[in-house]
This record gives sequence, structure tokens and C-alpha cells, in this order.
Amino acid sequence: MNATRHVPSTPFPDQKPGTSGLRKKVAVFRTPHYLENFVQAVFDTILENGAAPAARTLVLGGDGRYYNREAIQVILRMAAANGFGRVLVGRGGILSTPAASCVIRKYATFGGLILSASHNPGGPDGDFGIKYNTANGGPAPEKITDAIFARSKQLAEYRILEAADIDIDRIGTQRLGGMEVDVIDPVVDYAELMESLFDFGAIRELLAGGFMLCFDAMHAVTGPYAKEILERRLGAPAGTVINGVPLPDFGEGHPDPNLTYAHELVEKMFDLDAPDFGAASDGDGDRNMILGRGFFVTPSDSLAVIAANARLAPGYAAGIAGIARSMPTSAAADRVAEKLGVPCYETPTGWKFFGNLMDAGKVTLCGEESFGTGSDHVREKDGLWAVLFWLNILARRRQSVEQVVQDHWAAFGRNVYSRHDYENLPSDVAQGIMDQVRGAFPGLPGRTLGGYTVAYCDDFAYTDPIDGSVSTGQGLRIVFADGSRIVFRLSGTGTEGATLRLYLESFEGDPARQRGDAQLLLEDLIAIADQVSGLRTRSGRERPTVIT
Repeated sequence: MNATRHVPSTPFPDQKPGTSGLRKKVAVFRTPHYLENFVQAVFDTILENGAAPAARTLVLGGDGRYYNREAIQVILRMAAANGFGRVLVGRGGILSTPAASCVIRKYATFGGLILSASHNPGGPDGDFGIKYNTANGGPAPEKITDAIFARSKQLAEYRILEAADIDIDRIGTQRLGGMEVDVIDPVVDYAELMESLFDFGAIRELLAGGFMLCFDAMHAVTGPYAKEILERRLGAPAGTVINGVPLPDFGEGHPDPNLTYAHELVEKMFDLDAPDFGAASDGDGDRNMILGRGFFVTPSDSLAVIAANARLAPGYAAGIAGIARSMPTSAAADRVAEKLGVPCYETPTGWKFFGNLMDAGKVTLCGEESFGTGSDHVREKDGLWAVLFWLNILARRRQSVEQVVQDHWAAFGRNVYSRHDYENLPSDVAQGIMDQVRGAFPGLPGRTLGGYTVAYCDDFAYTDPIDGSVSTGQGLRIVFADGSRIVFRLSGTGTEGATLRLYLESFEGDPARQRGDAQLLLEDLIAIADQVSGLRTRSGRERPTVIT
């Protein structure tokens, strides 16, 4: 008989989950009791300090990064000790973040634990993360994450079952104490959902006609999903999916689908014999990058194009209820919403804000400039979903990626947009830059800088229209009279130093100038941003780490 151990422990002071859960270095999670303490804090919070009713089911899986398999065994034994009746775990410990949301929703479970640090590097010296998603399939709201943190600071013990490891590589049901562990195919439920949303027949016809694509899974979680959907169900040739085997260290790569880190795909798409369409996804499968032959689609433009063409996909043929975008994302989607006569919401960064709007039926599509796009089919952003939406659009319109985007600009105008990331800055340096910008605010309104007149500047705050919660300190904005913007924001997704993100946006309605290079079109705004922030001098960096 398996026995439950009550293991004495002391709190760790740094277990405050952010918008994407708790992310730390692998070495931190491997500190004795560290993982267990956090998991117990989650269970105590969501179970209100009582044992789980036997009927409660939990979903569990992750992106396959280093420490994923070991953490799953610990969590399974703790779930059994805390009274859960059943856990659905992806075979091999694999579940992409959107697939986990899909499974939570399909089987109406109590929620799930997703093990991922998203686009952050993996391996023994890399990052690990864990987050709790609620019964709607989306990330826990702040009131829950705050409660988890509060509980983590009071913890005196955790509960764990003394038992052998579960075979998580064998599909089927096993027992762990009084709990059922169902090892499920991580792909099939998600693939069926995609097939219900998109015109797979039209996409098959497109591919059969010689249309070539390349999908870079970056040795991350979407490899098995892309192989099943793109190659097996849609008939793309074998080898369409590159770097398709998930590896604990992501093949020593950085699984962030942007022009810097997805360099193998980018080189392929800008070759003379480039495929017609290229795409990449990140560590846990919730982000995407879209490329045409010799052409990069900004995530802001991608959201706007999907919204404008939504009716071409069967799952969205009835139209959309509304659009939501994060504040740093360009206003390109706003222009589409206006033309469609639907609302557009501007929210802080973080999918939980979109989840509230989707649960209330206010929006159908949503997106972030950080390569995240999604809809109300799940409550997470969804990289492969965005890829399939683009393929559906291309199959119906029979145009190139570049033609689709340029036609969109001609119809709506172009929001010229770029993001400059300064990664791994010393935290005091990054904060000093933000303080300098904030300190300049009183003297900026009404001033003309480089031909732009400042209309207003602020520290973006958001009152959630659904639950009334207020989020402050979401990014420093300098907004000009013509609608152009400069935004400074500190990212909360890293585990080392600080990442300062600079967002630049101007509107170009002149078709003759719409096709210019974004960095050239934004030169004046880049210079103004440096003038106001002292960014280059303070950071000691002549160039950003990443430009998108």
C-alpha cells in the first residue's frame, strides 16, 4: 500500500508566479523541496486547503524541456497525495500549451499544470517553468497567482505519495495510490479541433498543386503536432517539418520564433529557391512566425490579416465578435475592427486578459506583438493554429504571402512597426532607462521631436471590463499627434537580468511608401526614443539583441 508522506519544509521567498507562471533556472527548481513547495502552494490554493474531491481531474504536461519528465513524476505523486481522482498526462510528458488548454476544455477538467518556460532556452543550464491553468483552459488570473504566492510564504510541509514512477510513455490507464493516471496521445484532441476550424480540403488541394512550405519546430514541442497535421493529415511532403524532434535542450538552440533565433528557416525563406510559405513555433507551441518567400510578416500584421480574412475559415465563417490586442501591439487590428464594425480592446500583455473577454463573448480573435495569436477555440495563444489559418487564407485567395499583406496595406493602410529587444541588461540599468523616460514625461506633451509633436505620454493602465480588476505599470507610452507611438516596457518572461523592449509604430497611408523597409521608415522615431531614454549610452549597446 502506498503511503502519503507529510514532508516538513520551509518557505522560499521567490515563488511569485508572473503572467506565465513561475520561471526559474533548472538549478533553482532542482533545489531540494523547491518544486514540491510550489506545487503544494498551488494545490492548497485551488483546493482551499482541503483534499481534492475524487471526481476532480487534472491535466498535466509540458514542452519536453530538461527536467520535464522528473517534475511530472513528482507532481503525479503529489496530486495523488492531495486527493485528485484522475490526471490526464501527455505521453512522454508532452503537451503543447494550446493542446493542454484544448484538453482541459474538452474534458471539462478542474484545470491543469503546464510545465514550460515557453521561448526561453532549455537544457541543464537553461530555464524551467510551471503554471496553473484554470477550468476555462487559460492562465490563472492575478487573484489566484497572488494567493499562490501568499500560500508559498506560509508553507510548513508538502504531501507526496511514496510510490514508483509511472510509465508515461505507455498510453492507457495506470493506478497511483487511489488516483487514475491516464496517459493520452498529446496530439489527437488538438488535431481534431484544428480540423473542425479550417478547410483541410482546400489546404490539401493547395499543397497537392505544388505549393511548398517549411515549418521549423525548433526541436520544441510542436514537432509531433506539425508532423501529424501538416505531413500526415494535409499531405505535405515528408521533411516539410524541420527540427521536428523535441529535445530537452532544443538542440542547443533558443526556441524563440523570430528573425534572429529561427535563423535556419529565415535563411531558407530568403534563398533564391525558397518555399512559398515558412513558419516557426516556440518551445511550448503558443507562438508563431509567418514568412513568405523573401518576406517577413510582423505579428501585428498577421493578426490584422487573419481578422480581415476570418470568414474564409469554416470555424469563423459566421464572422467575429471582436478583436483584442495587447497595448504594445500595433493598431493594425483596430483598423480592421472599425471596418468590420466590431469592438477592439487594448489590454496589458498577458493572455489572461484576453481570456476574460473571450469567456464573456466579447472577442473572437486576439494577438500580441510577441509572436502570439489566437482565438476563442482555446484560452492560450496558439502557434500552429495561426499557421493553419494562414494556409487556409492562402488556399482560398491563391495569392502569395507578400501579395496578401500588400493588398491588406492597400485596403487599410500600413502600421509600420518594429520591436527592439535589449536582452540580459543588468536590472538596475534597465530600471534606470525606464526611470529616465518616466522623468521626462512632464515636459514632453506639446513638444516637437524630430518632426513629431507629442500629444500625450503615460504609464499604461487597464481596468478589466469583465471583472473590474485594475492593472497598472504596463508600459511607458509616448503618443504623437499623428498616432505614431514609442513604447518602453520591461519584459517579465526571462529568468536572467532584464529585457527592455522598445516598440515603434507609425502609420503610412501612401501606397508608394508602404513597401519600404520598416527600420528605415522608423529612423526618426528610433532617434527620438534614444534621445528621450539615453538607451544606447545607459545600456552600452549600439544595437538591440533582437529586432522584429
